[in-house]
Amino acid sequence: MSTIQVSEDTKQSLELLREDDETFDELLTRLIEVEEPINVGAWSKEEADRVRESIQRSRESFER
Repeated sequence: MSTIQVSEDTKQSLELLREDDETFDELLTRLIEVEEPINVGAWSKEEADRVRESIQRSRESFER
């Protein structure tokens, strides 16, 4: 087991993120876990066009 030093401010911030029965080690492990990367371009051109059109219609409805 190792020890790391953090400022009081950092410790307070970590305490806010910590779940009820979670140790600091568990918290830090959870925070550094690698999540699946965002798949840029995941929508087909047709899906992206439909979303753009929907957003445009929504904006137009607010302008009325």
